[in-house]
Amino acid sequence: MTKTMKILRPAVMCFLAMTVVCGIIYTAAVTGIAQLLFPNQANGSIITITLKDGTQKDYGSALIAQKFTGAQYMIGRPMGTTNLSPVSKEQKKLVQERIDWLHSLDPDNTADIPMDLVTKSGSGVDPNITPEAAEYQVARIARERGMNEDDVRAIISKYTTGRFLGIFGEPAVNVLKVNLALDGLL
Repeated sequence: MTKTMKILRPAVMCFLAMTVVCGIIYTAAVTGIAQLLFPNQANGSIITITLKDGTQKDYGSALIAQKFTGAQYMIGRPMGTTNLSPVSKEQKKLVQERIDWLHSLDPDNTADIPMDLVTKSGSGVDPNITPEAAEYQVARIARERGMNEDDVRAIISKYTTGRFLGIFGEPAVNVLKVNLALDGLL
């Protein structure tokens, strides 16, 4: 065995051992535990609906936002990420553009726009909005769909989750589920 081989052998053996432990054993263990304890989340929390003809269609993940822009739909948070300072001119411009867009979508609504409808979430793909942001949109959705506002609120309430264990987090409304329910698919 040459001197170079003596030097490289421990490095190669360590590399192979770590590849097996971290790349195979750890990954298999975490995947197996996730499938066992949280199968829906581990598989993407896909919302699958059986249509009238018996076929099934995937509509998206309950954990990842989808963009809705029609006045008949509940609008979620702006999508995408940003590293802008909350007090930067660029951020203020983006927020004002979103405010203007929401006012053009519902010109009769003079209520204050909840912050989560005009600012992006940390992940940029938050599927939820606050109950206040959902309530802000009730009259527009009811008007556009020819529904009673209380019926829209009932759908929103059905897809609102409370705090985890009653103390962690904030109540949240899943935008995709509400819109699917409004379309009569859930």
